[in-house]
Amino acid sequence: MIGAIRKLERFFMTPSGRAVVLPLDHGAGEGMIHGLDNIPGLLADIGDRPVQGVVLNKGTARAYANEIPTATQLVVQLSAGTRHGQPAWNKSLVCSIPEALRLGADAVAVQVNIGNELEDRMLTDLGIATEEAHQHGLPVMAVIVARGGNIVQELDPSLIAHCVRLGGELGPDMVCVPYSGHMDSFGRAVDSCPVPVLVGGGPAMHDFDKFLKHMENALEAGAAGVSIGRNIFQHSSPMQALDRLLAVVHNQDNVNAETAAERTTG
Repeated sequence: MIGAIRKLERFFMTPSGRAVVLPLDHGAGEGMIHGLDNIPGLLADIGDRPVQGVVLNKGTARAYANEIPTATQLVVQLSAGTRHGQPAWNKSLVCSIPEALRLGADAVAVQVNIGNELEDRMLTDLGIATEEAHQHGLPVMAVIVARGGNIVQELDPSLIAHCVRLGGELGPDMVCVPYSGHMDSFGRAVDSCPVPVLVGGGPAMHDFDKFLKHMENALEAGAAGVSIGRNIFQHSSPMQALDRLLAVVHNQDNVNAETAAERTTG
């Protein structure tokens, strides 16, 4: 367990005390998703940017792990399911902890969708994976979303708060949930959670300034960082978008829109 604690601390050893994670694991569920045509190129472009982690499925981790900057940690996604499945929100474990370790994982991720007929099995998967990961000294990030036949509004503040609380109760080392947009209820849930809470980005937003404000509000409410994929890799200028997000999360005055544009075009 000490190993898991030490590895977890590396995600937050930043001047801001916050973490930025870049999930690039959408291809398993979505197929040929726009923006992930060139994963090694995205990884190489990270360079010396203060990105604390990237999330990859086991196949892409095996193929491209050497492209990940040494200061950026590899999070291997253990869960998978496709949008064509019945039901589409089903996620199953497709990678073991020993396999993730052989791939060089610094942490693992497990997806849990609640509010559906398969919730019990996904919660079981989380429990099994967390126990085995901790036996091997690996931290676990639980990605918990209210999604399924019993869910009317995925961003309902009470549901998001329940996702946060569920993660805190079941033993992972980080919890990643959507941001409800309701600072008070989100803040109360984060304050009651014994582990860091990251905010996921969800579908790409057309107004990137609005998206950044959304993330800023989540951080102000107590989020320990962000795990943002599509709002970065589907942006017309992904690295410029990443730089602007890093500036918000890490409070870096020296990483602003002008600097980002120069670095992207230079």
